[in-house]
Amino acid sequence: MKSATHLSRMAYDPVHLLGELLRRESDGSYAVACDGRVWTAQRAASCLLEPQPGDEVLISGPDPARVYLIAITVQADPGRTTLQAEGELVLRSRSGGVLLESERAVRVHAPEYAVEAEEERHTCGRMRMVAKQLHATVGETRLVGRNYEAVLDRMTLMARLSLRSVSEMDQVRAGTIDFQAEQSARLHAAYTVVTGGDLVKVDAKQIHMG
Repeated sequence: MKSATHLSRMAYDPVHLLGELLRRESDGSYAVACDGRVWTAQRAASCLLEPQPGDEVLISGPDPARVYLIAITVQADPGRTTLQAEGELVLRSRSGGVLLESERAVRVHAPEYAVEAEEERHTCGRMRMVAKQLHATVGETRLVGRNYEAVLDRMTLMARLSLRSVSEMDQVRAGTIDFQAEQSARLHAAYTVVTGGDLVKVDAKQIHMG
């Protein structure tokens, strides 16, 4: 028969074992089968990889009453890996950059997504954006491209000064065209043709021709 001193020493022996994760309990702890018994282990803060049932895990602690799941050594399903943190998660590099690489796709799911940078660059073959509303405040905008096409139900443009330069043909097709200037309106060309199907009307206090 073992003495009381020997049993007390065994109760405080350190634990360091490999086992199989059985399940996650309702209180957030994990049930791990190893060394012929089921251990209850809390997930260590340094174990960012989310444990899944069937994983081979490493548990460790100063005594059987304080056992922690400190690492996942072999995943039951290596095709999917999840990094999980209970609170705010920050990825920081003090001297280098942070790079995300993927052979397939990178997806971001969040109620709010914000990017703050002195300079931002996007390089892609094709870009598609779907949004209910788009609000942008820009000090200066420059757009260089080969083709520009917009399909809108309504377009409103308000500016203090507007300049449009077209090197070749400029066409407007509309059901009704209404031009109004508070001071002066000028139309000049080497050849000017004004035609009307039913009526052409010129109305002013003075009309100068020639």
